[in-house]
Amino acid sequence: MPTPKSDRWTAADLDQMPEDGLRYEVLNGQLVVNASPKPRHQWLIKWLERSLDRALPSDYVVLQGVGVLIGDDQPIPDLVVATGPIPMDARGIPVEQVELAVEVVSKSTTLQDRMVKPVLYAEAGIPNYWRFEINPFKGQLPGESLPVLFAYVLGTDKSYEPTRRVAAGETVTLRSPFEFTVDPASLMP
Repeated sequence: MPTPKSDRWTAADLDQMPEDGLRYEVLNGQLVVNASPKPRHQWLIKWLERSLDRALPSDYVVLQGVGVLIGDDQPIPDLVVATGPIPMDARGIPVEQVELAVEVVSKSTTLQDRMVKPVLYAEAGIPNYWRFEINPFKGQLPGESLPVLFAYVLGTDKSYEPTRRVAAGETVTLRSPFEFTVDPASLMP
């Protein structure tokens, strides 16, 4: 296993990592390694990406599994919506271009997706954050069907404020970063 060039991991250190099917991210100077996601996780991402593609304004792009460059950190949201020309051969997308970061919570990424990444994304100024819960979770409401979408918008204090909680079977039109109508049930088989 490669080691960092300093006492903290940086996005540049990821160039040394093997291509072994694992997902390597740098969060707050720490190397985070996750296993490949399960089919349920990838299914939701695939259908969300297709749905977003149909609703995107012409100057936006949606990509999955691409790193976001935040200083020396490089988190990898499950899906990003960005603006402007995307540097196709760069290590990741500059945070200034990211309008939306999306995470689908897996059992192995629960803490990162609910606590660590939202704080990192908010402090970096990403205007919108969506989190999908696809497994039963603490705080799930009685009768609430999965998946559940939690939508957040960046507040003036650089933290996310909840705007919508949408369970499968409910249809909602989100207005930020652009108008998008979705029923989370439509994203699963």
